[in-house]
Amino acid sequence: MIASRVFSSILNSHHRLSFWWFSLLFTVTIAAEETPITRIAFGSCANQSAPQPIWDAINNFDPQLFIWLGDNIYGDIRRPLTVIGKERTFGPWKNTPRFVPSSEEEMKLRYAKAKANPGYSRLQRKVKVIGTWDDHDYGLNDAGKEFDRKVTNQKLMLDFLDEPLDSPRRKQAGVYASYTYGPPNRKVKVIVLDTRYHRDPLRSDGSILGDTQWDWLEKELRGPRSEITIIGSSVQVISNLSATTGPLFYMESWGRFPKERKRLFQLISDTKRNGVIFISGDVHFGEITRYDCSVGYPLYDVTSSGLVQSVEKVFPRPLRSIVRLLFWYTPSTMRVINDNCKFKSCTYGQQNFGAISIDWNANPVIIRLEIRDVNGHTVLGTNVSLSELQPGGSNSLKDATTKGKSQRYCTLEIELPGLIRYRLAVLIYFTIAVLAMAILGLIIGGVLAITACVYKCKVD
Repeated sequence: MIASRVFSSILNSHHRLSFWWFSLLFTVTIAAEETPITRIAFGSCANQSAPQPIWDAINNFDPQLFIWLGDNIYGDIRRPLTVIGKERTFGPWKNTPRFVPSSEEEMKLRYAKAKANPGYSRLQRKVKVIGTWDDHDYGLNDAGKEFDRKVTNQKLMLDFLDEPLDSPRRKQAGVYASYTYGPPNRKVKVIVLDTRYHRDPLRSDGSILGDTQWDWLEKELRGPRSEITIIGSSVQVISNLSATTGPLFYMESWGRFPKERKRLFQLISDTKRNGVIFISGDVHFGEITRYDCSVGYPLYDVTSSGLVQSVEKVFPRPLRSIVRLLFWYTPSTMRVINDNCKFKSCTYGQQNFGAISIDWNANPVIIRLEIRDVNGHTVLGTNVSLSELQPGGSNSLKDATTKGKSQRYCTLEIELPGLIRYRLAVLIYFTIAVLAMAILGLIIGGVLAITACVYKCKVD
């Protein structure tokens, strides 16, 4: 009898202990869900075969969320730049593609190498990681809906992100997704788009997202309210530098699909979605751009590229100052120019990551948009009041049609006068012409000198 009472007492104590642990766990879970998001990191263009010291800076920033914006690995194969020979990969006479897809096994190996990086592994253990893809992890440079390995590569990409096996992303055509974080009145919605799976060919001015993804995006933007909505695109949304770098070279962006970009801005306006901020990658440099004349409040696009690949990395160190000079000389009507830039051009062509910090306790709430370098130092940055990101919220927009600072963010690059728009091409072609003439002059001078010398020798 005594033994029965003891056993019963122990059993009751066990139940009370279990209930206490369950209550504590439930409380902790709810508290975690209610924690406001204050620090978000993001980036793109991380060549898995190169050193990746930037993860230390990202870990030191201590984000609560990390967002991949594409080229999470370089999965395709890049052939050497060959101008002459049997297989020519460059020039109007090229007969061989510069980029070719990898096999499924090779893609798996490259993803495994990226995932095993110690810095990234440390981040993944403590931070929620989400994201989308771009062309090189999609499987082929500049590829769109025509790419025939996209179904297989979608599975590999979602495996890399540890997407649950029952996730809707594994059943849909494309890797687009949305997430909501934070308690009421401090909610942050993150939408990551797929700008590859359904994209029509470049120069077609067709669709980027495809009908199904457009319908999904409209539902997301019409959905429950959030104070901030971050839209992640693998390619730039606001900037269209191709309008000013052509015909020298072209970059992928929403600006090269003007109907689609106009549709995106119109959708944000029609759904009355406030607090929208874009983040993007792809271009191998960092910049912050802004457009005031589309949805009734300023739209910002924070471009972080790349975590490893960067435009200055391609050039020898003595020539990097020339790259910065060309950045400065290239006209850009959308780039945010302020005192928080490391270089005068307000672009950053070295390894970088993007950072968003939200001060919910400020009145009004302040959003800090930054590009940070490999040491974690801010190289580009701007503060945005959340009260500005709603129609009529920015005083600077009230006189947007008048001359002044705000007018600068209302002119698309493609609308610039011809001499300004193409001044980079004029400079480069002029420089090439001068160099060619100088070389030709040296050759002619050399020939004349040799001829004179030969003639003198004969006379002697």
